[in-house]
Amino acid sequence: MPSRTHPELPAPELLTDRTVARPKPPGACGTPVSSAGSEPPPPVPGRPTIFLPLFAGLRLLAGIALLLFTGLTWQVAADGPLLPPDERLGNAIRTSAIPAGPAEFFADLGNMSVALPVLALTLAYVAWRTLHWLPALAAIVTMALVPALVAPLQSWLARPGPPPMAPETGFYPSGHTATAAVAYGLCVLLLREVLRTRATAYGCVVVNAAVGLGLVRQGYHWPVDVLGSWCLSVVLLSGAAYAISRSRRRSSSGTPSC
Repeated sequence: MPSRTHPELPAPELLTDRTVARPKPPGACGTPVSSAGSEPPPPVPGRPTIFLPLFAGLRLLAGIALLLFTGLTWQVAADGPLLPPDERLGNAIRTSAIPAGPAEFFADLGNMSVALPVLALTLAYVAWRTLHWLPALAAIVTMALVPALVAPLQSWLARPGPPPMAPETGFYPSGHTATAAVAYGLCVLLLREVLRTRATAYGCVVVNAAVGLGLVRQGYHWPVDVLGSWCLSVVLLSGAAYAISRSRRRSSSGTPSC
C-alpha cells in the first residue's frame, strides 16, 4: 500500500514586510564596515573648499609682491646698484616723445582729490545694491593704510626725486601710485559681485599703468618709486580681497561676523 506521507520539501524562505524592513548589520552580505578613520573629515565651517584655491592664490601673490617690495626698499635705503639704471630709465622716459598733456592727465588720477571720490561713489553704489556694509568697511580700512604706510617710508628713506622735483626728497614709494592702485583696485573688488564682468579689472590695470607712466614722464617719480608702490598695493589689495570675500560669504549665509 502506497504511503500517504509526502516527501519532505525544503521550506521556502518566508519574506515578510518585517524581514525586508529590518536593517542589515554592518558587515552582512559583504557590506564593508566603515571606521572612523576612513570617513572623510567634515568641512570646516566658514571655509568652503571652493574658496581654498582663491585664498592660496592670494597668499602666493601677496608673498611675491612683499618680497619684491622688500628688495626694492633695501635698494633705496642702501643706495644699491639698481638706482643708477633706474634713474637713467626715468630720464629717458621723461625726455621721450610721450605727449605731456595725456601724461599729466593720468598722473592726476593718483591725486586723493580724484581717487577718493571715485571710491566713495563705488562704496555707496555697492552698499545700495547689496545692502552689505562689511565689504565697504574692509575697503575703508585698506584705503586708510595707504598714507599710514607710505608717509613714514617716504620720510625715513628720503629718496631724492627727479630733476624737476629737486631739491625735495621723500619720493619712494610713490604716494600717487599707491593711491590710484588701491582706490581703483578696491572699486574692482567691490563691483565684482555686482557687475560680474572682468572688464573693470582690465580697465583698472590699464589706468594704473598709465598713471605710473605719467608720473615718470612728468618727472614726479622714478620708475622704482612706481614699481615699489605697485608691490605694496598688491599686498594691501590681497588682504582686502580676502576680507571682502569672507564678509560676503558671512552675509549670504547669515552667520554672525565674530
